[in-house]
Amino acid sequence: MRLQCPIREEESEVNVTTGTVKKIVSDRGFGFITAEDGKEYFFHRSAVEQSLDFDRLAGGERVSFEVEPSARGPRAVNVRAANS
Repeated sequence: MRLQCPIREEESEVNVTTGTVKKIVSDRGFGFITAEDGKEYFFHRSAVEQSLDFDRLAGGERVSFEVEPSARGPRAVNVRAANS
């Protein structure tokens, strides 16, 4: 007899970080953010929320974002304008 256990979804902790857009490579659709702790994170234009227009980013903008693992290392997702 085989018992089935209900699948329990693990609650993951979401860490929101703030930083500054360091560099934008607009023709290739990505950029880099320097977090307040000095770490640098890659982000793709698809990770930028609609309220923050990727095409208008020039560098120097304050942003908040979440960090997720990727095959090439941690990257920024859910990038949005930081609250002042």
